[in-house]
Amino acid sequence: MDIGAGTGLGTMVLAAALPGADVLAVEPSSVLRAVLLARIVDDADLRARVTVVAADALSVELPDRLSAVLAMNMIGHLTPSERREFLRRVAARLLPGAPLVLNLQPPAEAIPISEVTFGSVKVGRYVYEGSGGAEPAGPDAVSWRMRYRVLGANGSAVRESAVDYRWNVVAAADLLAELADVGLAGDVGQADVIRAVRLA
Repeated sequence: MDIGAGTGLGTMVLAAALPGADVLAVEPSSVLRAVLLARIVDDADLRARVTVVAADALSVELPDRLSAVLAMNMIGHLTPSERREFLRRVAARLLPGAPLVLNLQPPAEAIPISEVTFGSVKVGRYVYEGSGGAEPAGPDAVSWRMRYRVLGANGSAVRESAVDYRWNVVAAADLLAELADVGLAGDVGQADVIRAVRLA
């Protein structure tokens, strides 16, 4: 299962890592689901194995057993109590030794983050650019402002939009303790990716 599947990059990796397995790709955003479905539709194998579910981490109906769960770039969307509920639900269904893979996105504490450009790509005559920055929104959260711009040939903005959202911060040690509380042993790897497994 890929929770917060977004545009499907992780779903593709999960499907390739587990050939023949059914994959649930869970994504609440209709816009992101459209991109995800566009990735899947041209591949007969993926069309047969990947089910796209319009739900979020807490409302999705989980299968009785899970052989792997991917939850990238989504844990901060959950409040601390929602996060613990999500981990409890997943841990109860993971097969022994089955992994839960998630990541910690900075910041780990409520501090300001200066706006930075994440990506910029030229397509035809336009340059598409995404940037973001954050401000503290209480002791355990930040408010991100993501800005998306389409720039013309002379660098002037053709279109621009912004999205604000709350992100609940969590330190690696705290998340590892929450994983242990639900019977999962985890460790932090490169790029703050955590791999946790059910012990028994």
